[in-house]
Amino acid sequence: MRILLVEDDPAQCEPLQAALTHAGHVVDAVEDGGTARWLLGEKDYDLLILDWMLPGEEGISLCQHYRQAGKTAPVLMLTAKDTTADKVMGLDAGADDYLVKPVDLEELLARVRALRRRSPLWCGDVLQGADLVLYLDTMQVERGSHRFKLSSRDFQLLEYLLRHPRQVLSHDQIEQALWEWGSEPESNAVTARVKRLRQRLRPLDADTWIETVYGVGYRLDPPEL
Repeated sequence: MRILLVEDDPAQCEPLQAALTHAGHVVDAVEDGGTARWLLGEKDYDLLILDWMLPGEEGISLCQHYRQAGKTAPVLMLTAKDTTADKVMGLDAGADDYLVKPVDLEELLARVRALRRRSPLWCGDVLQGADLVLYLDTMQVERGSHRFKLSSRDFQLLEYLLRHPRQVLSHDQIEQALWEWGSEPESNAVTARVKRLRQRLRPLDADTWIETVYGVGYRLDPPEL
């Protein structure tokens, strides 16, 4: 999933971003409401994680504007406000869940998994191309008698390819999907990441499924069963 994380305290934002990235998500992390509002107008997200108290614009205001714009991705509100009245206000503003600080990372990841299942785009905890299966919760890939866990980066690329089977995906499309906002990947970053994923898929005899479309990008073309 692509997640927008808005948290103004670097001491809290950095471990949250690291945990979410390690779990296989692409995370755009920003520290103020104004930048978050701009990003919400520029990009589509699968999940928003908003701190309530932010410089520029509060998280609860961002949530309200997001819902008024007709956007439907789940919203998880983070806050030190822990009264029932606060929770009711946050949920009434359009949040789907509410987590009181300090945040337990294991609980956060479990809530993210639960919110993903509520998404209208959710299509199950597995993706499949021919007889190759990718388990989204464990980042494991399986074909035949072989099954192993991918790194978060390899997982993100394979997930993206499986969600767009047989489509020619340009270098720019892959960069936009897999790199965080504000990052500047090397010119050969996509090529290097595809090469690494092919190596990981070789024991499954699925490395040749990722075809190079010269001058454009790549295409995942699993065989017909």
